[in-house]
Amino acid sequence: MKKLLYPIIIGLLAVVLTACGSNDEADKKNDEKETKTTEKETAKATEKETAKATEEQQKQMEEMQKKLDKQKVDEKKTVAIVNDEKISGAEYNTVLSTTQMQMQQLGQDPTTKEGAKQIKEQTLNSLVGQKLLLQAADKKGYTASKAEIEKQLAEIKKPYESEEKFKEALKQAGLNSETLNAQIAENIPYTKYVEKEIKVEEATDEEIQKYYDQVAEQAKTSGQKVQKLEEMKPQIKKQLEQQKKQEKLVKHVEELQKNAKVDIKI
Repeated sequence: MKKLLYPIIIGLLAVVLTACGSNDEADKKNDEKETKTTEKETAKATEKETAKATEEQQKQMEEMQKKLDKQKVDEKKTVAIVNDEKISGAEYNTVLSTTQMQMQQLGQDPTTKEGAKQIKEQTLNSLVGQKLLLQAADKKGYTASKAEIEKQLAEIKKPYESEEKFKEALKQAGLNSETLNAQIAENIPYTKYVEKEIKVEEATDEEIQKYYDQVAEQAKTSGQKVQKLEEMKPQIKKQLEQQKKQEKLVKHVEELQKNAKVDIKI
């Protein structure tokens, strides 16, 4: 049977091959058509998957924002009184949003019980410290002129293409022109006070070298290339001096708080 079947199979293959040869062009066109159809279907499927992922991400962001908003307080509520000067809920909410964002950037969840407690403490400490420094600046006679406020406002507006874009950014930050101007008016005497009253020593070559060695070691461990000390020295010097000022500023606030009357209301 095998010997008899073999020529028949060969014959059938010949017929099939002949048929295939005569239909090559038609098949080629069909293949091209099928390929285009497949590509379109794949593209549509990818678009649907991307849209679904984006929608899911949007939902997660909205849910997170709802949880974050629950941590806010009534804007008119007094959250603390520092030396008979009130801190409003509006001030609290502004700093709260910044603190929440910083925690998220560090990969931490600000909506957990522990996270919410930590954020509340940090926000209140920040507001009380800021108020004490502003009061100290006022006593020393540091003020903000109209020209200084306008100059700083112009600097803030610089990155935005138009007034509309700037207002949109303000809205997203939970601010308006009035509150921004008020913040600038407070920030200028605060900055003057910190620069003039909180003096720190320059970073020494030994401190810079020590910091550089730590950075170089970390880079080596992670397989990254590190710049030469000469190239990084100005940046390291500035960073070390800012760190020193921050540490001294914290101690200064602690000293101010010893003689202050602070009443937390939330």
